[in-house]
Amino acid sequence: MKKSNIFSLVAIIIAALSLTLNFTNTCAANSANTPGSAVPANAVDLTYAAEKALPSVVYIHFLQNSKIQTVEVENDPFSDFFDPFGGFFGRGQGGGGKQKRQIQTPKKEGAGSGVIISEDGYIVTNNHVVAGADELTVTMNDNKEYSAKIIGTDETTDLALIKINAKNLPAIKIANSEDLKVGQWVLAVGNPLGLNNTVTAGIVSAKARSLGANGVESFIQTDAAINAGNSGGALVNTNGDLVGINAMLYSQTGSYSGYGFAIPTTIMNKVVADLKEYGTVQRAMIGITGSDVNKYYDLMKSQGKEVEVATMEGIHVEEVIDGGAAAQAGVEKDDIITKVDDKPVKKMSELQEAIARKRPGDKITLTFIHNKKTITKEVTLKNAQGNTKVVKKAELDILGANFRPINTQEKEQLELSYGLKVTKVENGPMKSAGVPAGFIILGANDSKITSEEDLQKAVKSASTNKEDPVLYLKGIFPSGKRGYFAVSLEQ
Repeated sequence: MKKSNIFSLVAIIIAALSLTLNFTNTCAANSANTPGSAVPANAVDLTYAAEKALPSVVYIHFLQNSKIQTVEVENDPFSDFFDPFGGFFGRGQGGGGKQKRQIQTPKKEGAGSGVIISEDGYIVTNNHVVAGADELTVTMNDNKEYSAKIIGTDETTDLALIKINAKNLPAIKIANSEDLKVGQWVLAVGNPLGLNNTVTAGIVSAKARSLGANGVESFIQTDAAINAGNSGGALVNTNGDLVGINAMLYSQTGSYSGYGFAIPTTIMNKVVADLKEYGTVQRAMIGITGSDVNKYYDLMKSQGKEVEVATMEGIHVEEVIDGGAAAQAGVEKDDIITKVDDKPVKKMSELQEAIARKRPGDKITLTFIHNKKTITKEVTLKNAQGNTKVVKKAELDILGANFRPINTQEKEQLELSYGLKVTKVENGPMKSAGVPAGFIILGANDSKITSEEDLQKAVKSASTNKEDPVLYLKGIFPSGKRGYFAVSLEQ
């Protein structure tokens, strides 16, 4: 055979083998994408994450009983003829203007989700899922039900910690939300629209997003579908580890329309630790008001003002609070904060997240630009009262007094339908305020007081009021004379 014929035959054989190999690869690829076949090597398999996370996410049923509520209405000028105590008990003021009336509110029910974070029954959810609840029922993934109690809530971050009496629960593994990257796959796990044990998938669309809904915000934005009922549920990574607590959706219709938002675990961990230890969040303050530099620059431009900024990444300082950490560092109006603990903070939400992890008394290294010069200072963070003391939710026993609901004889004698009588006063805030034994408490900080539980709620609320930690009592003496006291709860 001639050499040219041999070379031609070899070329034909090679071409045939190449075509056969390409056909085989094409068939294999098509087979891999057929339902029921193996997942391609470059595809994302989310089944493991779903199986791992689902047992840790619970359904929370909220119940608020019907209550007597005081509302303001236009005053009846003849009301004082029928009310010998005038407006003291909230029934009338006389002489026109406004008066207070009591109405009965309807029973309220709601639902949301929660995430088991410890084997002994601690569950994280949103504050708006449990706030004001008289009863909370938790249903597990296996349909077991438990009654839950509220350990603590934080309206500023919209987080709450509740607990059920159970052991060996499937607690979720908590990951560091800082490790998330934009574009990374995540799952939203919860109970949306009454559909229990639902999983939706998406990607991280953005980080450190601020929406102006809560006091402290640095949301993880995702396009995983989040609907009503998902609140308090888990946002997990592809390992099934918790990276955020689903909090809200962005919608003009009330249902999912593209984006949802979750509170990162970096904020959640600090809030949970504080609620466990203190009953309230120990919130550190940097002592400034401000906005993203680029937002400030755009605002000035829109107003026709020429402005020069040293950088377009950072926080423009609009006001410095006297005595705060920023003032201590020498920060002034129009300075730009660029770093906290040597980590860049490019926008206000990132600064909020960095400070939200700290407690009053913690030291931070603050970097800022002042008169085009970069300055770095170590400062001590303070609380809203301007000091570094720990703030605890006050329990009833800190008042230094004993109480009981008034009895039938006292009701008839004083023509009352309710009241909490002070039976004993010892050293403490009540004695300092001059409240005597025998005084009957009818109200505290605009709340009706019918039981020790009512007073306990008022004390806890007042003790964490950063502006005015005072319990304002109104009531009546055994003689029938009305009385008012201001009980300081500052710790």
